Amino acid sequence: MDISLAAIMSLVALAVVVIISCVNEDLNVGFLSIGFAIVVGGIWGGMTGAKIMSSFPLSLFMILVGVTFMFGMAQTNGTMEKLTAYSVRLCKGNTALIPLIVFLLTTFVTTIGPGNIAGTALMAPVAMAIAARVGMPAFLMTLIVVGAANGAAFSPFAPTGIISNGLIAKMAQPLGLTDLNGLAWKIHFNSEVAQGLVNVGGFFLLGGWAWIQKQRGATLNIDELAPKPEPFDKHQLLTLAMVALLIVLVVVPGLPGMKGVFPKYVMNMLSNVGSIAFILSCVLMLTGSGDSKKAVKVMPWGVIMMVCGVSVLIDVMDQSGGLNAMVKMIGAISNPVTVNAWLGLFTGIISAYSSSSGVVMPMFLPLVPGLIKEIGGGNPIAMISSINIGAHLVDTSPLSTLGALCIACAGEHEDKAKLFRNLLIWGLSMSVVGAIVCWVFFGILGF
Repeated sequence: MDISLAAIMSLVALAVVVIISCVNEDLNVGFLSIGFAIVVGGIWGGMTGAKIMSSFPLSLFMILVGVTFMFGMAQTNGTMEKLTAYSVRLCKGNTALIPLIVFLLTTFVTTIGPGNIAGTALMAPVAMAIAARVGMPAFLMTLIVVGAANGAAFSPFAPTGIISNGLIAKMAQPLGLTDLNGLAWKIHFNSEVAQGLVNVGGFFLLGGWAWIQKQRGATLNIDELAPKPEPFDKHQLLTLAMVALLIVLVVVPGLPGMKGVFPKYVMNMLSNVGSIAFILSCVLMLTGSGDSKKAVKVMPWGVIMMVCGVSVLIDVMDQSGGLNAMVKMIGAISNPVTVNAWLGLFTGIISAYSSSSGVVMPMFLPLVPGLIKEIGGGNPIAMISSINIGAHLVDTSPLSTLGALCIACAGEHEDKAKLFRNLLIWGLSMSVVGAIVCWVFFGILGF
């Protein structure tokens, strides 16, 4: 396989970025990627700095900013916290229902827009306090919280789902994908099923079922555990209405029979979830329901720039021939069925030490069109799902933000060193489990 010097140097640059992202979390590899892209493209690729910077994914950047800004206001004005508190009270003191309530609530909170990191940050303190109160091991509660958050992470309203869908949109034409809205929900569904099966299965197998059996008939004082919060004020009610409207305006125009129902000027404004979020954010700001300064401070700027920066380097790789070289290397050991296992394995191993959505997804998703051509077939949706799920199944590890949040919130009685070790073993093992799940679900069963 002949590889040009430009392709080799682009692969070296990507390898350096991945290694740095694994060993030093203080360096934002998005900015490093842009710098490396300019050097590689300028010296070996014959590209100008201006041309390289023009490959910055502006549309994806704006969508992420719009959605995370809106939910930043919902988070900082107390709406999400109260919504979580009211929802926890649904178990009404029946301890055996707590795992189900926590799983469904985390799924719901993540799906409507905040995303897996914010969803876990909202739920971990509450869930771990409940676990300590009812005698559930923190390890089991972590499987429930992180499993639910990552399962729902690919919601079209959540940052990770937006990143995935933005990267897919760039390669939709060569893959022959037309219904991107339906595809987004299909990938979300695949993630929910795979994450739910693995994490809920792990919960039951590793002690959850025995714990539930002990809790049958047991009750607790729900007012003591989760005191009833103050009623939603008018600003928080408006925020809830805006969140509901965001979901409606994203979902309804894509439903069967809705084409042509809305005037063209309305559809122009509702072109994607980001544009809708910007409009609704203006409503919250102008009514005094959201604090824009506080919202900007809680937005995940690091992740946003990581995704966009790595995408610039990947674009230079593509033009330099490095992307094609990666495709050929993976294609040499794959066929249309086993490629899902290899993608699940490679993404899991790298993601265990790096950013799932910021590094791994921008690195692997652009490979899909070339891989299908290289191996002579394959289901693009299955391969996309394998990459996404493989990258996120390992995030229960304490090396990830989600696992670390749960450890930080675990009760004082917990042996944190043991919890760290157990979550690390579980998280790292998920790279292999993820490969098997992706091979079975997407390679053999054809989900």
